[in-house]
Order: sequence, then structure tokens, then C-alpha cells
Amino acid sequence: MNTVLYYLLLFWAKANALLPMKVLYWVSDFLYIIIYRLIGYRTKVVRRNLRASFPDKSEAELRKIEKDFYHHFADYIVETIKLAHISEKELQRRAFVQNPELIDRLMEKGHSTFIVFMGHYGNWEWYSGSSSRFVDCKIHQIYRPLNNPAIDRLFLYLRTRFNSFCIKKNDTFRDIVKLKQNRVRTIVIFLADQTPSRGNLHYWTTFLNQDTPMLTGAERIARKLNLPVLFLDVQKLRRGYYTLEIKVLSESPKETPENWLTEQYTRMLEKMILRAPAYWLWTHKRWKYTRADKD
Repeated sequence: MNTVLYYLLLFWAKANALLPMKVLYWVSDFLYIIIYRLIGYRTKVVRRNLRASFPDKSEAELRKIEKDFYHHFADYIVETIKLAHISEKELQRRAFVQNPELIDRLMEKGHSTFIVFMGHYGNWEWYSGSSSRFVDCKIHQIYRPLNNPAIDRLFLYLRTRFNSFCIKKNDTFRDIVKLKQNRVRTIVIFLADQTPSRGNLHYWTTFLNQDTPMLTGAERIARKLNLPVLFLDVQKLRRGYYTLEIKVLSESPKETPENWLTEQYTRMLEKMILRAPAYWLWTHKRWKYTRADKD
């Protein structure tokens, strides 16, 4: 049954992906009305998150961010569907890496495996699936399998169309060790702004004016294996166009204090969100734990 559903979803995605971006954005405008105006998808969560994150903003300012977010969220949906048909050249033009040569310079120093911190900002699906952005370097994405096998399989297809790979969360350390041992030139992407599980509430900081637990797994792997750590700074220029800048957090993680990399990532992510708040994933229940849950 899941196989049948997968092929139905794949056919639907490919059929819709044939539409020009202009038409897909008309679809997005319609989706905005359904998701936001009619259904009110997670509006309570979004409003709670925005009020807590921006206590100094007026209700009018918060409502504008909210509306802009739902417009962008609808765009994210159609842009992700477009992955089923878009060419790699077009994808790289619309999600443009400003400084890919940074990876080449690090490789010239002898590095082969890199860890990249990203956030659920802009359209992360467009940034993480095109290995040919970099010379002789593959992209591996860490992901949590979705509950629905058919939808999970569809997203794996979309994320790996352009010769990138996905690593299941539970296989992360083992697979990265293999990549390093085999000297595979690769970028391993972590979407590190997710909420840790209750059993992993190890590091807390202030993020967007709130007491926030942060995932530390990527940092622990980077420090243990001494892998250079990078951050992907994203800006949305206009509808369907993003620029990406790779920034170095550390070339020698072993030399950094514990949790320093996680803190630096948090500050850079926060700065990026504050620059244009509407493009972060505000529907996520990011602050469902308190420090009391750690005990």
C-alpha cells in the first residue's frame, strides 16, 4: 500500500513540477488562503512563538511578520514540489552560493569532510541537494525519517535527485567516521535548529529572547573527529531567489571549548532570523521544554 501511495505522490509531484514557477506561485497564493485564512494551520503556535521572540514589537508588526511568513511557507511548498522537475543549473541559479571556493581552499589545506550548520530558513530543501556546486565534493544530509513511509520516500527522492545522499539520524556518527576514514570529499549538513528530545536537554542558551535547549550532537561529532565546522548564511532576495554565504565557525573544533560551536551557531542563526524574520519556520514547536524538564 505504501509503495502504491509513493508512486501516486511521485506522479502528482512530477506533474505539478512541470508547471512554470510563475504558475506555481499563483498556486502558492491560493495555498496561502487555504493554509492561513481558511484552515489557520498552527496559527496559535506561530503567534505564541512570535510574541515571545519579539516582545518589543507591536501587534501590527507581529501580524505583518505572521502574514509574510505564511506567504513564504506557501512558496516553500510549491518550490519543494518543483524539485521533482527543476534542472540542477536552474536550481543553482535560484539558490546561489556566493563563495563555493571556500570549500576548495579548505580542501587544499588537507581537509576532506566538513560539517555545515543550517537552519530551517528560506527554503533549505533548495540548498542541500546539489553536490555539483562544489568541485569533486558530495553532499550528505542528516535527516529524521518521516512517520509516513510513502511521504518519507518522496522526500528522499526530491533530496537526492542531484547526486546528494541522506544519512538517517541514528546512523550519523558511524557514517561520518566512514566518510572521514575513506577520505571522501563531502559536506555533511545538519539542520541544527530542531528541538532536542527530552533525554538530550544538555545545553541551554538564550535564543530569540527565550531560554532554549540546543542540539549538541553535531558539535560533539565535529570535536571528536576534528572536522571543520561551517555555517550557511541565507538571504531571500525575492520570490524564488536566494543567496547563500558559507562562513567558517572553526577549522579546528578540538581546540574550541565545549558548547562554543553550538553557541556560535545559535548567535549566527539568530542574527539571520532577525534580519528577515518571516523566512524562518515559525510553525515549529521550538520551545516546548523548560529547564525543569531536564531533571
